[in-house]
Amino acid sequence: MTRSAVQSPGLQRVRMFTASGKAVFFVLALLLVGCASQQPADPYEESKSRKAAESNTALGLEYMNRGQYEVALGKLKKAVREEPDYAPAHTVMAVLYERIGEAQLAGKHYKKAYEADPGDGDVNNNYGVYLCKNGKEKQALEHFRKALDDPFYVSPSIALTNAGSCALASGDQVAADDYLRQALQIEPDLPDALMNMAKLQFQQEKYLSARAFIQRYEATAKHSAETLLLAYRIELASGSRGSANKYKRMLETNFSGSEQAAEVRRISGQ
Repeated sequence: MTRSAVQSPGLQRVRMFTASGKAVFFVLALLLVGCASQQPADPYEESKSRKAAESNTALGLEYMNRGQYEVALGKLKKAVREEPDYAPAHTVMAVLYERIGEAQLAGKHYKKAYEADPGDGDVNNNYGVYLCKNGKEKQALEHFRKALDDPFYVSPSIALTNAGSCALASGDQVAADDYLRQALQIEPDLPDALMNMAKLQFQQEKYLSARAFIQRYEATAKHSAETLLLAYRIELASGSRGSANKYKRMLETNFSGSEQAAEVRRISGQ
């Protein structure tokens, strides 16, 4: 299909990125667009089936955001019946299946979205996130690179951060450093890139640099249990027990039942 800078209005697009190589969250922007590569032959005459697929995909996403998963799934299934090769419908369905714990079905629909629109940046980024979460780092990195090759992809810093996180999870620190620094050149305050750089510097025992990235993270985002544990470990390794105890107290106050709080208690001998 021919790619075009003109995009169909009215449909929401799902963008995803990983915070840690484990957790994925979604930016579900209102009134975004359909896939740029999936324009009808005559851009002024959309088929009835395409309009129906767009409408049902938008409704499915809206119901999913409300937590009405069964209704959302019905709308999305209707969308793919109307247009079996409509990538946004498969992407949203994949997100929904992940939310309800159906990882295999999610993978099926991420793949279908990719097959329907193999050059789209968002499609490749989303599929890459899924693959990396499921231990297929090499394949995931290929899709992140494909996302970056899309001239109409508007979120290269996200794909670069995902690639860096995935490379870090696979143990390739050199590639992780390269991807994450590229992401931060584009978007210096991107929280996930800062957090992953802090993790990378900690693994390399560059504790002062790790602390600097955590401090930059703190200036742009709220701590999670994971980032508080990382900050605690950085300060402990740096010999700053007072600062480490500050992060320990924050964990106990805000995430007392978390695995990270239990880990801190284990490290501190409590």
